[in-house]
Amino acid sequence: MEIHGKNKDGAGIVYILTNEAMPGYVKIGKTTTSVEQRMLELYRTTAVPLPFECYYAARVANMSEVEEALHDAFGDHRVNPRREFFSIAPERVVAVLRLLTIEEVTPSRTAGVESKEDVIALEKARKRRSAFNFKMLDIPAGAELKFIRDEKITCVVASDQKHVIFNNKEMSSSEAAAQVLKSKWWPAGSDYWTYDDEILSERRIRLEESEPTEEEIKAAEDAGDAWIENQIEQEKGK
Repeated sequence: MEIHGKNKDGAGIVYILTNEAMPGYVKIGKTTTSVEQRMLELYRTTAVPLPFECYYAARVANMSEVEEALHDAFGDHRVNPRREFFSIAPERVVAVLRLLTIEEVTPSRTAGVESKEDVIALEKARKRRSAFNFKMLDIPAGAELKFIRDEKITCVVASDQKHVIFNNKEMSSSEAAAQVLKSKWWPAGSDYWTYDDEILSERRIRLEESEPTEEEIKAAEDAGDAWIENQIEQEKGK
């Protein structure tokens, strides 16, 4: 990815936002003011039920060109060509943006929160998300997971396939990621751990979007036939 030519807007901030109401999606945008102000503007002017959270933000020398380059680089993951949302693990975007960063300006996790109700709603959503099940990702107990920013850091899927063993202690993948990042907040663990060189959040999306198996197709057909037969019997009884 090349950034060249005269700056269109000069220095500014490029940010990566996530939202608990839209798991699996990130927003890549820019601002000349502050990320906090932009997050509040988006929350107030869109129909999303939860505030946005800033995954990463950076001051760059050529804001518009960096944003445009990121949009082009991850164009295959763009949900709508008229919107700045992408179906991709945020860490993949961060890996590129870091190379162009002059200064990291990621705000605190509560930057986009306006009220006590927002805090409660976010915490409820985070708890639901932290209830991760490795079984649904076809990851067996005992499997090794690698931290995306440093593959030397690993953890192992626990026997219940809901937790991991990290530093000889059982915990959620989110708590393990928080310990590695030295963060008091628990991030989405699925964005930070990989299995077979695949980020867990992307693996989840891939499996959810995969073609149905023959058994699933047969079950759906049987259910449809049963419904039709039931409708016929009801008509006969009228």
